Amino acid sequence: MKILVTRAQDDARRTAAELEARGHAAILAPLLDIRFRDGPEIDLGGVQAILATSANGIRALAPRTTRRDVPVFAVGPQTADAARAAGFTGVKSADGDAVALAASAISWATPQAGALYHPAGAQTKGALAERLTAAGFTVRSETLYEAVPRAQLPPEVVAALKAGEIGAVLLYSPRSARIFAEAIRAATLEAACSHLDALCISEAAAKTLAGLEFRAVRMASQPNQEALLGLLD
Repeated sequence: MKILVTRAQDDARRTAAELEARGHAAILAPLLDIRFRDGPEIDLGGVQAILATSANGIRALAPRTTRRDVPVFAVGPQTADAARAAGFTGVKSADGDAVALAASAISWATPQAGALYHPAGAQTKGALAERLTAAGFTVRSETLYEAVPRAQLPPEVVAALKAGEIGAVLLYSPRSARIFAEAIRAATLEAACSHLDALCISEAAAKTLAGLEFRAVRMASQPNQEALLGLLD
């Protein structure tokens, strides 16, 4: 089956490799461009752990600190892998979403041991920091990158959708699902959705597709890539 991958370029390539190992063909159509922010060395003094809510947060942080000894609390296995690849030690994975990460951080750390540092994206809502602050932690959240949406799908992807050649699309967040739905409407591809399975990371992502008629809309049992790709099995 041909699978449409709408993630940002670096993550999309990794997902494509996973799909190909499962016998599928990946078509890349990134709908977000990740832009890292330059700046001075980040001071992690007094920080007991880094809260990593995405691999991009780790990629944004790594060039701006030489510290690799600060433990990393990662939201899921992919983010944990990115932290290890960047040289961080003491990496733990919450194997879930921001809610799971908050709960795990509360069990792994104590407010008295120091602040928690969150390398955030510009679109981060701050729910993680709110939960941990309510539990007595000091959270330092700093915007280190932003995910900029692309206005439209590539012409070759539009053609493939019109021809019914793509069997499924992977949607990794409510925001990317919303951008995908907007791109479908902008290209007047609503009818093409009837040949397409929308595979969503969460119920929140699926809800943003309201009004579009897909062949099927399915949600991962857990908010991570392993569960999402499991929908293809």
